[in-house]
Amino acid sequence: MICFGIESAGKTASVAIWKDSGLLYEATLRAGFTHSESLMEMIDTALKAVRLTAKDIDLWGVCAGPGSFTGLRIGLAAVKGLAFACNTPCVAVSTLEAHAWTVCGVETVIPALDARRGQVYAAAFSSPQYGNSPVRLMDDGAYPVDELNDFVISCKKPLVFVGDGAEICYNTYETIPGVLRWPEFLSDGKAVGVCLAAMEQAKNGLAQTGEELRPCYHRLSQAERERMEKMTNQQKSEGQQP
Repeated sequence: MICFGIESAGKTASVAIWKDSGLLYEATLRAGFTHSESLMEMIDTALKAVRLTAKDIDLWGVCAGPGSFTGLRIGLAAVKGLAFACNTPCVAVSTLEAHAWTVCGVETVIPALDARRGQVYAAAFSSPQYGNSPVRLMDDGAYPVDELNDFVISCKKPLVFVGDGAEICYNTYETIPGVLRWPEFLSDGKAVGVCLAAMEQAKNGLAQTGEELRPCYHRLSQAERERMEKMTNQQKSEGQQP
């Protein structure tokens, strides 16, 4: 099987190609360019580097959330188009699970992405060992950082935080024995994790068509939050009128 993975949920853009039992190609870009500028060029460069075309891909994997709403939409749109054109199955992968696939040598992995407003998008997994899949221990969600306290205290150690929200989590829990922070240069999302997660899901019958791909934001967008707040305030104001 040849799987092409795309990670565009955060500040980095990453693409990878996995063939059979090994990584064929991976590239990660964090140069400040928008994903709309760089992602399609990265996909084209990856295919050309390994002498493949989109028709040679057996499975497309893409992060569907959580993460940057714009980044997720760009990645999903790219895969939708490529999968539709070649009638190729694809898999929508949890951004947090993709992070977990890239960490080993510890007991527990908590991928954490900065969700702003004092929250992180987070989940928890047992670290993949000896070729096994990471086992989910906590569902994806948007959590206040201090709400992770009970889990962090009770889970198996060593525990490592990864992702662009790792620092804020580590700073909160660093005094707990066995809590570690993955090196910053290894914490960005890697598309190889998308490939591994996508192939595992496809093996379990969870592949989709491009048309069926949907984002999973786990939180309302800022525009939606502001609209709801405006409507709530307006209703309160109207209710107070004599």
